[in-house]
Amino acid sequence: QLQLVESGGGLVQPGGSLRLSCVASGFTLDYYAIGWFRQAPGKEREGVSCISGSDGNIYYAESVKGRFTISRDNAKNTVYLQMNSLKPEDTAVYYCAADPHGLCRIVRGTPHRSGMDYWGKGTLVTVSS
Repeated sequence: QLQLVESGGGLVQPGGSLRLSCVASGFTLDYYAIGWFRQAPGKEREGVSCISGSDGNIYYAESVKGRFTISRDNAKNTVYLQMNSLKPEDTAVYYCAADPHGLCRIVRGTPHRSGMDYWGKGTLVTVSS
């Protein structure tokens, strides 16, 4: 059974940091594109970052460039999202997703959810003082 499990969310003050983890089971992440997406209350799910499996290319939404870093540890079958300088507008449920075709799909400079066949259940990030 293919499964993705996110962890690492929580409450953090503005300017703080969190590291999210996405652990895969039932398959190996090596050749999958892995994306991080988020959904704030009342808003649509949006792409945050993506790392391709085929060539390791990395993409970020404009709103998180310079603050978030995506990385993968194939030995641990895990992808991370390091989030620094967090802002209240980063508050959302964060999801990781996997695309078996290995390439990130980018629409208007932002990672897109099409092709992401497998999804985790999400982890809540709240940025508030």
